[in-house]
Amino acid sequence: MKLNYKQTILIGLAFLSISAFWQMYDNIIPLILKNSFELGETVTGVIMAADNILALFLLPVFGLLSDRTDTKIGKRMPFIIAGTALSVVFLLILPAADRSRNLVLFIIVLFLTLLSMGLYRSPSVALMPDLTQKPLRSKGNAVINLMGAVGGVYSLIMIQLLVGNGITPDYFPLFLSIALLMIVCIAILFFTVKEKKILQEMAPEAEADTAETGTGSSLPPDVKRSLIFMLSSIALWFIAYNAVTTAFSRYATHVWGMENGGYANCLMVATVAAIISYIPIGAISSRIGRKKTILIGVAMLAFCYLCAAFYNNYHVTMNLFFGIIGFAWAAINVNSFPMVVEIASSGDVGKYTGYYYTFSMAAQVVTPILSGYLLEHVSYRTLFPYSVFFSVMAFFTMLMVRHGDSKPEKRGSMLEHFDVDD
Repeated sequence: MKLNYKQTILIGLAFLSISAFWQMYDNIIPLILKNSFELGETVTGVIMAADNILALFLLPVFGLLSDRTDTKIGKRMPFIIAGTALSVVFLLILPAADRSRNLVLFIIVLFLTLLSMGLYRSPSVALMPDLTQKPLRSKGNAVINLMGAVGGVYSLIMIQLLVGNGITPDYFPLFLSIALLMIVCIAILFFTVKEKKILQEMAPEAEADTAETGTGSSLPPDVKRSLIFMLSSIALWFIAYNAVTTAFSRYATHVWGMENGGYANCLMVATVAAIISYIPIGAISSRIGRKKTILIGVAMLAFCYLCAAFYNNYHVTMNLFFGIIGFAWAAINVNSFPMVVEIASSGDVGKYTGYYYTFSMAAQVVTPILSGYLLEHVSYRTLFPYSVFFSVMAFFTMLMVRHGDSKPEKRGSMLEHFDVDD
């Protein structure tokens, strides 16, 4: 049993386009709010948190709706096409609202853009497990994550090339480049991946899966317990990880005395390490199982955060720890989503994709507030112990998960253990 890498890469085009949008959104929208509309940091922060808050409601709803949809082009594709089309239209209105300094129009269109992106995020992510056999979903998710990284890099390059100088540059060329990428990606996906046909070919496996697991509303008690512990683990490690990524620049400045954006080097090391690790992690998890790979990753996170807590000043060895953090986060990310949808029957993948995002997004809403309170009212030194605590909690809840793991394939002979899958 081997992963169809070509098909998986094509499926990953949807996530590539989504990642490109969010990379641009996170980098540019705060600048527009601050420079064009002169909003304060607090108001800007509230507006920037809107996407995570909306996601708590939109992603489960549209994941479930796509499960219940049946059209000639499939159940996910209508949402992907409609969501992309609406997102592109609203995306191209945003720079016009910026140029005209029309804050009301900008906020309304931004809200509609976020709604449109929420329309197809869960269906896009659910498409990979829909069209991939269960034992291969970790490898498939590794490819999807890699495609997302490519989308993020594309946006960063476009920002460098197309954003002019000055306090209020014209962002239309940048927004247009993202919109065109989204259109091209989804067009290629639509014409190359025949969702309905592939689903029909996988129908016998889906029927066997449903017979084995039942529907999402009738999970056996032990499976439901595993799902609860799995979703709790997801929330806990996102609380730990997101606290560091959102507060590290302030921590590095106040505690380590780093200046001129030097802190970005650590974050870049972690990002590059994660990108390099995606495919190897997929292969590792297919050999030792998803749960073990995740536990190793969570243990690495806790260890690195603990070590970082003892540093009084920045030292080059921190780059090593952040490299390990990148690898650990890849080990967690590649395997956690497949474990959630593994528990689902074939007809509930969209709903369980929504569950995954609900818990991960809720964590990303809560942790900046909770960790920020400790940073402001206790000490900046609380950052890494805070992340150690929640990483350890995630490790123990993950130990309680008994379902959703992949079973490594047994080799026919000792020599086969030296084979390398394509």
